Amino acid sequence: MKKTNGKERTAVTLVVNGVTHELNVGDQPYQVSPCHTLAQTLRETLGVTGTKVGCDQGACGSCTVIMDGRPILSCMTLTIQCHGSEITTIEGLADPASGKLHPIQQSFVDHSAFQCGFCTPGIIMASKSLLDRHPSADKQAVKEALSGHYCRCISHYQVVDAVMDVAEKGEGDR
Repeated sequence: MKKTNGKERTAVTLVVNGVTHELNVGDQPYQVSPCHTLAQTLRETLGVTGTKVGCDQGACGSCTVIMDGRPILSCMTLTIQCHGSEITTIEGLADPASGKLHPIQQSFVDHSAFQCGFCTPGIIMASKSLLDRHPSADKQAVKEALSGHYCRCISHYQVVDAVMDVAEKGEGDR
């Protein structure tokens, strides 16, 4: 708790894609409500809109982001639970200086592993997290890591191929 003019106020500090944000918690304008999910905060408060909310019940995986190295469902995680955490969204993967896509993003392009793109950020974030932890993951590990992701538009074969291509090249943990 911090004190301002003798009154206590609560704030949540998040590092999102390398940028530190201190967000006041409350029910006033420009504050984060205690009941806001991380997905709401990312999209509505911080303007980081690559994270999508599909089902809003944790069943489709579209809202997946990486928090402290692990994939999480941001629609099921309260912002106040994320205090002090480092969050990476799809916007945080490309090289900020050159704009060059992360190898997993480029592989999705190369393998046509997306169509409408709505669920793609969540799938890519789950894939990146897997490859960060297990750079040479096998096909079964990829399928298991992505088993909670639902997409109506694409063949999941192309997604698995895209992830396996990065794993086989040893570029996943970049």
